[in-house]
Amino acid sequence: MTIRSLLATSALALLLVGCNSGGGGFSKNAASTQAKVGIFRYPIPTTPTTLDPATVEDGDTIDVLQQVFEGLVAWDENNNVIPMLAEKWEISPDGTNYTFTLRKGVKFHNGKELTSEDVKWSIERAANPTIKSAVAGGYMGDIVGVKEVVDGKATEVTGITTPDPLTVVIKIDKPRPYFLGKFTYLCSAVMPKGDVPATANISKPAEMIGTGPFTVTEYVPDQVVKLKAFKDYHGGAPRVEGIERPIVKDGVVRLNMFRTGEVDLVALERQDVAGIKADPELKDQLKFYDRPSVYYVGLNLRKTKVFENRKLRQAIAMAINKDQIVNELMGGQNTVANGVIPPGVLGHRDKAAVLPYDVEGAKKMLAEAGFPGGKGLPTIELWCRDGRPDVKLVTEAVSTQLDKNIGLKTKIVIKEWGAYLDARNNYEIPFCHMRWAADYLDPENFVSFFFASYGAENRSGYANPAVDALTSRADTMPLGEDRLKLYHEAEDIALQDAVLIPIYFQRDAELVSPRVSGQRESIFGHLPHTTTSVK
Repeated sequence: MTIRSLLATSALALLLVGCNSGGGGFSKNAASTQAKVGIFRYPIPTTPTTLDPATVEDGDTIDVLQQVFEGLVAWDENNNVIPMLAEKWEISPDGTNYTFTLRKGVKFHNGKELTSEDVKWSIERAANPTIKSAVAGGYMGDIVGVKEVVDGKATEVTGITTPDPLTVVIKIDKPRPYFLGKFTYLCSAVMPKGDVPATANISKPAEMIGTGPFTVTEYVPDQVVKLKAFKDYHGGAPRVEGIERPIVKDGVVRLNMFRTGEVDLVALERQDVAGIKADPELKDQLKFYDRPSVYYVGLNLRKTKVFENRKLRQAIAMAINKDQIVNELMGGQNTVANGVIPPGVLGHRDKAAVLPYDVEGAKKMLAEAGFPGGKGLPTIELWCRDGRPDVKLVTEAVSTQLDKNIGLKTKIVIKEWGAYLDARNNYEIPFCHMRWAADYLDPENFVSFFFASYGAENRSGYANPAVDALTSRADTMPLGEDRLKLYHEAEDIALQDAVLIPIYFQRDAELVSPRVSGQRESIFGHLPHTTTSVK
């Protein structure tokens, strides 16, 4: 499909959305008959990939689970790490020991009170290889003893001690200025020892026992998740009685549910935004949020051996016209990514050492790689997730450009999100377009995670000793310009090696009903709905 055809398809989709609006705006009559007082309703575009905080990897599922589960620390509206189940913490002078004092009287959903043993047990459970967590090692591996449990060499995390029921001491391997930010990730959520499966994944609502502001009352795969306010929540009872998350995979259907008053909030696909801006009843309900996320094209050297050829990778990077994709095809809502570190994350630069769009240069590089005119290149599968029209649109554009500019043929494969993540974790995806969103606002979460051979999100098989030397030094240095310089140097080397091609930084658009007030926001997204109200 050509770029011109893609633009025409996008325009047609927008026209269909406008025509299928049931009268053009938010239906007050429908809202009055369908709205449920005190129930906050907003769709989720995919079936949750897990019910277990120890294994969650994706933002859509995290938004469900963060209402139920909590860790020792969390993010606030100012993007700062704050105490959550911990009341406070102290850090040793050498930066390797964190002493957390727990809040008194915190209750789990089953009525049990939180103790330090629950914290230690929950982390050991997440690291247990029988849980098969793809994230525990990456997010908690700095804690002494976690890697040994993940690798099946131990059953106890030696770096966690519990001097008394309200004190937890955590020892990390080296000083790491981002540790507390990293520790907000849900795999470290605390559950009551002995009351959830110890060696198997949580698989039903009855097993979802946390300390969060809501409990799950109903879960029907591919249909709905329902939550109820936890009246004994340590932060005070939530202001809404419950949350309903209908599982709706079609973006047009999600938007029409908002128009008819069936939901109170909806995340928009990019192609819907222009029509909403022109709608006199909906335009004032449109909100934009810049997110610390990068959409990219990733190459898997382990799966696709031809990608071991550096000059071929460089030719691919030079054959992709990011400006055309972002500013023409996608209408300019997002920002072209000229690096992997997004705005809002420490170390962001307007332009890192990305390879430029240069068709003639790409052809020359391709010939030097041994594939003049594309001769000898195999057809390569280019994967993307389902349920996200913008992702599919960009994937098709990349496929078209690579074929037109350097003769690289691709076969687009669209996978259900859970199956996609499983394949990715097993290094089975040869070539892809997807997103990485910050879990904490430090360059380590992008540069080391992506490009270091030890990086938790390095699913490309890329290994460059120069990059490893730079990131391993920077990872344990104090905050400052010297540390950032090392990350920038590593990022530039990896971008020149073209194992990952950044396309754009994320900007979300949402419609929020006037019924809704009191939502708490951070740069990462909506925070747990403790103060949200629905009329």
